[in-house]
Amino acid sequence: MSAAPSWKLGFAGTPDFAVPALERLAALYPITAVFTQPDRPAGRGQALHLSPVKRRALELGLVVLQPASFRTPEALQMLQAAQVDALVVVAYGLILPAAVLQLPTRGCINIHASLLPRWRGAAPIQRALLAGDAFTGVTIMRMEAGLDTGPMLASRSVKIDARDNAKTLHDKLAALGADLIVESLQQLRAGAIREIAQPGEGVTYAAKIDKAEAPIRWERHAEEIARQVRAFNPWPMAETCFKGEQLRIWDAESIESPLLGGTSPPGSVLTATREGIDVVCGTGVLRIRKLQLAGRKPLPAGEFLRGQRLDGTRFTHT
Repeated sequence: MSAAPSWKLGFAGTPDFAVPALERLAALYPITAVFTQPDRPAGRGQALHLSPVKRRALELGLVVLQPASFRTPEALQMLQAAQVDALVVVAYGLILPAAVLQLPTRGCINIHASLLPRWRGAAPIQRALLAGDAFTGVTIMRMEAGLDTGPMLASRSVKIDARDNAKTLHDKLAALGADLIVESLQQLRAGAIREIAQPGEGVTYAAKIDKAEAPIRWERHAEEIARQVRAFNPWPMAETCFKGEQLRIWDAESIESPLLGGTSPPGSVLTATREGIDVVCGTGVLRIRKLQLAGRKPLPAGEFLRGQRLDGTRFTHT
C-alpha cells in the first residue's frame, strides 16, 4: 500500500519566534504559502523592513503573501488558492476571522508560548518572567474565535532559570515549539491525538508590553525589579534616570546586603565595585551587573565605573 500523500501546509508568522517552526515544517511538508505581516519602514532612513519569517521563507524558496488584513475577500482568496490542509500560525500578529479559521480542512493550528490557560495574549514570555513563574512552556492549540481559547493538542513545560531573560527564554520556547508542532502534526495526521478543552480555572492574560512600563520604581521590592530587568531584555529595557540621562539596566539581581538598614531612600547607591552597583530598593538591594548610558554601548559594572563616579548617587524614576 502506498503512503498517504503529505499534507499541504500554510504558515502564518512574523517574528523570529516563528522561524524555527517554519524551518522544521518546510523540511517535512509542502508549504504552499507563507503569510507574514506587510513590510514596514524602520530605522533612521525608514527603509522597508522585512519580517524574519519573510526573509527565511524567501531563502527557502517559498511563496510569501502579505495581506494587510485577513478581513478582505482578496486575503481569503489567497488562502483558498493555496489549498492547504492546515494553516500553522505562530506569532502572526493579525487577527484571523472565522472565515479563515474554517477554511483549511484540518483547521488552523497555533503554537503559543505559555502553558495555557495561563498567559493568553500577546506577551506570555515577558509576563511569565514579571510574575516570577517557576515554569512556562509551549501549547499547541486549535484556533477558534476567542483569544487563545481553543482546545489543546499538546503542551510541554520548561523551567525558568534564575538568569533567564526574555531573549534566552524566547529562544528556548521557539525551539521547543518547533519540536512540538512537528510531533503534533504527525499525531494529528495519524488520528492519534486527543484534543483537550482548556480548563476554566487559572486563566491569566498577557497584555502587550508597553514602553511606559520600562522605568524602574525603586520603592518596589528588589526581586520585582530584577524580574523587570530580565523580562524587558532585549525590549524595551528596564531604565532609570542618572544625572538627568537615561540609564538602561541589562543585567541585575536581588541580593542580601549587610549594609542595608540605614536611612538611604530607594534608588540610592550603597556600593559600586567591579562585582556590581548595589542600589537600595523599597525592600532589599538590587545589584546591577550590566548597564548602558544613552548613546553608549552596554558595559559590565566594572567598566562603567572607570568613567563614572557614583558616590552619593541616587537613581530616580524620571
